[in-house]
Amino acid sequence: MTDDEVIRKRLLIDGEGAGDDERINLLVKSFIKWCYSGAQEEGYSQYQQMLSTLSQCELSMGKTLLVYNMNLKEVENYEKTYKEIEGNIAGAHEKIAEFKKQILQAKQIRKNRQEYDALAKAIQRHPDRHETLKEIEALGKELEHLSRVKQSVEDKLELRRKQFHVLFTTIHELQQALENDEKLSEVEAAQETSMGTDPKP
Repeated sequence: MTDDEVIRKRLLIDGEGAGDDERINLLVKSFIKWCYSGAQEEGYSQYQQMLSTLSQCELSMGKTLLVYNMNLKEVENYEKTYKEIEGNIAGAHEKIAEFKKQILQAKQIRKNRQEYDALAKAIQRHPDRHETLKEIEALGKELEHLSRVKQSVEDKLELRRKQFHVLFTTIHELQQALENDEKLSEVEAAQETSMGTDPKP
């Protein structure tokens, strides 16, 4: 038998350290005593006591199995959550890349508009001042709109960066919690093994 199987059987026998192994030892002793009992009334009393002890052991074993199954489901839930977080991170990376492209496009548009504005200023030297002023005003509004678009894109990018940082921090904390749980389980298993190997007085 492997160490895990030994520990598992030990936990199934001893439950949560409530003395189930002592109950089983007492049950064996009671059975032997019952086998050699001569009086019928005394034998019946010992028989009822053995049934009661056996029921307590079965109840503790059932509770231990329920806890074990619950822990397995909890591990599955952690794995599912971890995969969801990984998917969210991948989605955040894609969104960040898309926003970077939008920023580059906005910068290029702004550059084009600035060049166009420079041309418009050159046109102001021509006689049709009224039309030129209208064009300049339109260009100013369009430039202002593009500035707002750029600011909005930059705000979204900053928000995504913060969300990504929160996701990364959550993953780090989850990994730390899982490591702590594993260490605690190893310590408890070692203590259970140590208690099981201690000689009985």
